[in-house]
Amino acid sequence: MANVRFFEEFLSHISVERGLSLNTTSAYRRDLSNFSQFLTREVINLENVRLEHLEKFISESRRRELSPSSTARLAVTLRSFFKFYAKETGVENPARDLKPAKLPRRLPKALSITDVTKLIESAPNSGHGLRDRALLELLYATGARVSEVIALNLTDLKSDGEDIQTVKLYGKGRKERVVPIGKLARHELEQYLVTIRPSLSEKSRNRTDALFLNSRGGRLSRQSAWKIVCETAQRAGINSISPHSLRHSFATHLLDGGADIRIVQELLGHSSVTTTQIYTMITIEKIRESYISAHPRAK
Repeated sequence: MANVRFFEEFLSHISVERGLSLNTTSAYRRDLSNFSQFLTREVINLENVRLEHLEKFISESRRRELSPSSTARLAVTLRSFFKFYAKETGVENPARDLKPAKLPRRLPKALSITDVTKLIESAPNSGHGLRDRALLELLYATGARVSEVIALNLTDLKSDGEDIQTVKLYGKGRKERVVPIGKLARHELEQYLVTIRPSLSEKSRNRTDALFLNSRGGRLSRQSAWKIVCETAQRAGINSISPHSLRHSFATHLLDGGADIRIVQELLGHSSVTTTQIYTMITIEKIRESYISAHPRAK
């Protein structure tokens, strides 16, 4: 039971004091639940955990065909938890020398500009489709994470008195950033706000300030936003995309168009430009492919 108490205190700490997102906290909770089951099987209390126990747990998780990214996250979860536990109890931190597995660097997949247009235009231009078009336009116009977009309230839209000009997004750790939006996204948002949102809002007993509403008048969920993107992509004949594909496309298209990487970093809400640099690799790869196909002595 003592194990469970410390796990819950840690989860409360990262959620409340460190301000980590619900999705991140849920992932940590799953990892610690699996680790708790491992401790029970091995009959080990937290104060007796050693580095070899942690390595054994991660090795077993890898053999269960856990994805490389999930296995790498386990080490991060354990390092973070035991740093907290050691500080709370004064015991030696067994995870100090635990090394996360190195992941092969995969380039994010961006849609072409043609496919982005096809995707957005595949959402119906009436009824709930107006909400879906506004959602898709905003994801692409801002490069926002889907969790950031569904968390938006009406008060996060800023206008110049006539048109919506910027949107305030809340990233990881509730860090704020203000992102401009272009003409097409403004048009779709205003269409949704004027024609569909009022009727959706009337369906709820408890009126909400949420920007995007579901069919019952409540805040649109992350799962519903994913479903909208995937089903619209199916209609457009585009395979294997997610809301994050629009974020990747946003960054790639800006850099292809000559935007400064530091500006793209700010717009994406990355704390380090190193994270943003992966998108420059996509652009370089495109240049390389063009060079090989066009230069007479490069083939």
